[in-house]
Amino acid sequence: MHGPKQKYRYDHYTWPEMREAIARQPVCILPIGSVEDHGPHLPLDVDNYLITTMCEAVAERIPEEVLLLPTIPYGFEDHHMSFPGTITIRAEHLEAFVLDITLSLAHHGFRKILIADGHGSNMPIVDLAARKTIIQSDALCACFIWPSLIGDLIRKTRESRFPGGMSHACELETSVYLYLNESAVEMNLARKEIGFHPSKYYWHDLGGGPPVRMVEWWTRISASGVVGDPTLATREKGKLWYDATVNNLIEFIREFRAFEVRPKTDLHG
Repeated sequence: MHGPKQKYRYDHYTWPEMREAIARQPVCILPIGSVEDHGPHLPLDVDNYLITTMCEAVAERIPEEVLLLPTIPYGFEDHHMSFPGTITIRAEHLEAFVLDITLSLAHHGFRKILIADGHGSNMPIVDLAARKTIIQSDALCACFIWPSLIGDLIRKTRESRFPGGMSHACELETSVYLYLNESAVEMNLARKEIGFHPSKYYWHDLGGGPPVRMVEWWTRISASGVVGDPTLATREKGKLWYDATVNNLIEFIREFRAFEVRPKTDLHG
């Protein structure tokens, strides 16, 4: 490690110290992101950087209540593989990998596990891993993608159109990246692109999902990799959305930590 041991870092503990950590029953947070295209104006690390930074901010504020695991840096990206640099993990491999981690935590005695996702296409996979964790262990395991924590705020404060303005390398992601690391964003290259089929029932938007879901081969709907309008991004909006995400995540973690793990009941008689 670099620097001093951090009480909130899972991998900073020795194994005897870990027994004491298990006894206090913190919420284990497992971040997962991706390495993929985010338009010509953002680096490949957007999903990793945003979710890791958010989770670290949470852990720094409530170090007694959480244990933060190392981020899983790769996700399911098959539909983005036309863009140079993207790395994809097959869905069945990713699910098994995440499940191995959560079941390891449950084996050691942790009972509250939270998968924190920074990449939309991971969600069906981590949702299934979370469900299987509950079925196969005595732990509770939940998952979320971070924009879902601030949906009401996004609807009130966004400037881009809904649906479509906030999907990928968009007003939302670009604003938060600008707030956290403005020097890495090339705003002069940002462009608006919303190329999915117009429909009353199907769209792409991080501010709210559609009734019907479909994820196309990405170059069919975007030449730049962008789906949304990053030209409207600002540091001020980024700070607003980042702070709200951190605050709401802390609020949920405290609720989740208090959830009762009820006994499983078999009603076959």
